[in-house]
Amino acid sequence: MTRSLFKGNFWSADILSTVGYDSIIQHLNNGRKNCKEFEEFLKERAAVEERYGKDLLSLSRKKPCGQFETNTLKRALEVFKQQVDNVAQCHIQLAQSLREEARKMEEFREKQKLQRKKTELVMDAVHKQKSLQFKKTMDAKKNYEQKCRDKDEAEQAVSRSANLVNPKQQEKLFVKLATSKTAVEDSDKAYMLHISTLDKVREEWQSEHIKACEAFEAQECERINFFRNALWLHVNQLSQQCVTSDEHPSCMRISTPPRRMQSHQERLQGLIWQGEDPSQFLKPHQMILITLWLMTTVCSISNINETRAFSGKCFYDMERAPRAAGPIATLCQS
Repeated sequence: MTRSLFKGNFWSADILSTVGYDSIIQHLNNGRKNCKEFEEFLKERAAVEERYGKDLLSLSRKKPCGQFETNTLKRALEVFKQQVDNVAQCHIQLAQSLREEARKMEEFREKQKLQRKKTELVMDAVHKQKSLQFKKTMDAKKNYEQKCRDKDEAEQAVSRSANLVNPKQQEKLFVKLATSKTAVEDSDKAYMLHISTLDKVREEWQSEHIKACEAFEAQECERINFFRNALWLHVNQLSQQCVTSDEHPSCMRISTPPRRMQSHQERLQGLIWQGEDPSQFLKPHQMILITLWLMTTVCSISNINETRAFSGKCFYDMERAPRAAGPIATLCQS
């Protein structure tokens, strides 16, 4: 199947019509506008990426994050901030890559603009020449038709004057008829010459139109391929950025898993290393109020039960004192 080409289409039956050429130019202008929009999108995306990267970099380097932590948790935070710094650098590098792609798109667009300008200048000159020659041909046609009408009128005047006796008037009519015939012949030659010239201009215009169609089609194919490759590269850059951004936190998770952090013991050990007493961070004992009072008890001595009322001293044994709530245990000595 033969693909449709520009030169096989975009024509018009009217010799003065440029609707086909105008359609091609409009299509190329739209393509150029699409490239311009994509270029501006890349520039704005680069500005966003750079701004985000710089903000993230400033956050990583200036904002404190767990500055009083110690040991593995401290090292984990250091790795975390370093990975945030790496992610910020990746976004800044992506911004530079996007600007480079936008610059390439701009150069390509300007190159095609210059190439199109040369072809458009040739086509504009051909269109102008064609319109001018067509106008001359139409003027020659009008002149020829007018001369033909003048000749017909002269012939009719000669026919009407056949019965006139005045020979001078007849002679004038014959001279006028001869002059009109000469004018018709001259106008006919001029008209035919203009028609021939117009036909040559038409052939030249068709030839230039075919060349322009081929050049424009080649440019459009080149633009589509370049645009497609630029879009493909942009998507790959974004994909690579996602992979890179995902790899940095993953490395941090692998190098510093939370289960390896012995936070409480390392906290105490770190305080000892710093010359601090870890006991000051232990939970204090419950405050106990001891009350002495007179009491009566039943003592069992040598299996003899007797009741003895006494008053004596009560001693509180700190080691044997129960922790649970209830009566205070005492050792009484009589």
